[in-house]
Amino acid sequence: MSSPYQILLFYKFVNIEDPEAFTAEHLQYCKELGIKGRILIAKEGINGTLSGTVEQTEKYMADLRANPLFEDIVFKIDESEGHAFKKLFVRYKQELVTFRVDDRELDPNKISGKRLSPKEWHDTLERDDVIVIDGRTDYEYDIGHFRGAIRPEVDSFREFPEWIKENLSEYKDKTILTYCTGGIRCEKLSGYLLTEGFKDVAQLEGGIVTYSKDPEVQGRLFDGKCYVFDERISIPINHTDEDVVVGKCFHCETANDHYVNCPVCNLQHISCPECEEKHEHYCSDACREKAEMVV
Repeated sequence: MSSPYQILLFYKFVNIEDPEAFTAEHLQYCKELGIKGRILIAKEGINGTLSGTVEQTEKYMADLRANPLFEDIVFKIDESEGHAFKKLFVRYKQELVTFRVDDRELDPNKISGKRLSPKEWHDTLERDDVIVIDGRTDYEYDIGHFRGAIRPEVDSFREFPEWIKENLSEYKDKTILTYCTGGIRCEKLSGYLLTEGFKDVAQLEGGIVTYSKDPEVQGRLFDGKCYVFDERISIPINHTDEDVVVGKCFHCETANDHYVNCPVCNLQHISCPECEEKHEHYCSDACREKAEMVV
């Protein structure tokens, strides 16, 4: 029996003439349709993830594709037993992913790394002469990543330019592989690497989510889970007997992949069941003491 809800993940880089007006219209449309999630709209395109009933999400996909700007947009679809979001946000932004590199052309329709299918990515990943860059943040990496990938010491995507200059300059003649959750961040990241003089740059087409669904690779070479920005928090990727837990409890460092939020500083950290109960979601004694002072 199929699930009654679906979760959609999608993006498209395309010029929107009046993005603020489009945002207002799209917000009203989404409210009337009854979906929930986060949709970002900029002059450079659209980026969203949302949930709704099968009927609602199928209508959303059909209606968006009816717009000539988005007629070939690709949706990544997961089944769900209910909504994956509590609210609806449709917002205008300067950039679909905040990169803040204004001194160069980074339109993915003009410059980006080679797009590798899941099978091509898997085969290239097995080579010993490639450099694999996780195009996400450090906390996303910690719960799961491709085998051999370099952990980025960044808290946000806009920190990547500086991190690249400090850590990757010696690899400009190497084959560089980049990946992220759904593909959108690597559209910009791979283009940036090319403008920085890296000669051979490739990205995983469709990101980790698409890789997970490929029947041939079945998520092989991905260890742990993939962090997602909805109520699920993480999803399994490797559907073979190779699957392992790579995350470590913030407090005791035992293997675990369950994230909790500190109620004081909102630090999202991995916690095993024992430490979750013992520390009551607090990341430190200092945060616990702050909470007790307020009470």
